[in-house]
Amino acid sequence: MTQSPATPLPPPEERRRLREAGALTQAQVAARVGVTRGTVRGWESGRTSPRGRKREAYAKLLAECAAPADRKLPAEREVTEHQTAHQAAHQAERQTEHETEHQEEQPPLGPEPVVSPAILTPAQAFDALYAFCAPALVRQTYLLTGRRELARESVERAFQLAWQRWPEVAVDPDPAGWVRASAYEYALSPWHRFRPRYRHPEPPPADAGDRALMDVLLTLPPPYRRTLVLYDGVGLDLPETAAETEASTRAAANRLLHAREAVAERLPELSDPAELHRRLAELASAQRLGAAESPEVRGVGERRAHFWTRAAIAFTVALIGTTALTVWTAPTRYEPPVAPGADIRGVPPRVAPGPLSQAEAELRAKLRKETVSGPVRLVPQAG
Repeated sequence: MTQSPATPLPPPEERRRLREAGALTQAQVAARVGVTRGTVRGWESGRTSPRGRKREAYAKLLAECAAPADRKLPAEREVTEHQTAHQAAHQAERQTEHETEHQEEQPPLGPEPVVSPAILTPAQAFDALYAFCAPALVRQTYLLTGRRELARESVERAFQLAWQRWPEVAVDPDPAGWVRASAYEYALSPWHRFRPRYRHPEPPPADAGDRALMDVLLTLPPPYRRTLVLYDGVGLDLPETAAETEASTRAAANRLLHAREAVAERLPELSDPAELHRRLAELASAQRLGAAESPEVRGVGERRAHFWTRAAIAFTVALIGTTALTVWTAPTRYEPPVAPGADIRGVPPRVAPGPLSQAEAELRAKLRKETVSGPVRLVPQAG
């Protein structure tokens, strides 16, 4: 009995890139292939590998995401997802739960190729994450702020912070989401309005339609604008959007509805979510935005970390020195304070001395004579 060759799949790190390039979430991929979201997460991390019909469906889906011309609008993708999920449900009914889990989770056997993820250094892993996320993240941040320089600065600051905390970011289930949340927080900080370089608006987009859409986005409150960009721009589902904006699912849904209503009130042609998604992508892609090179971002992050570390050490040393000086010069016993002066009544006024009388003059001369040169000494006698 001969075994048919397995359908080739890209490396695990490439699978996630293709999924996000096709604007699909893990839940959407799981629905189309007919598995759980955790299984898709395992496929993308390289812990497990699909087998059988699910491997073929997964490979076909990644091939569709790899071709830009074959990308569908969100509305068409939703219809296809429902159809594929319906077919997958019928196939799953013919298998037992034990067989399905065994087929999905066990490692491939026989001649099936096993692609193990390459061991990367921290710098290489950071550079890969930066090359994958930075270009799209700069365009997304531009939709939040309407400022090109601020968008680039926000993304670079987010990646510098990620490099400083790389042990934490490297083990995060969603490093791209961690960096995106940091970039959004920095971009929407209200302190930028006090910076001199951001007091004047930047030139608006050249196209009239893009200019109108950007004006509408900037009139939205920052939480509404962020929710709209995450859901209709990035393509996150509602629970993920709520988690990233630190809100409940109901609050995120209300923000999204109000933001869509505000956009549709000013631009009625964008009342359709699919059309709004397309126009947001066009608005972000029309701007010439780019971030610095990855080694430069890492270098700036390291220099900033060294600066703040040295500043913290210097402050600590100064604090210790001040404390030691205070302890050294502080008194060791209680010294009562000097009471303030007070006026004393009843004392006669002090007068200048007057001339001596005849008797006082004779007595002074006698004392001087006998005390200095005379043999007789004045000795007090008992009375």
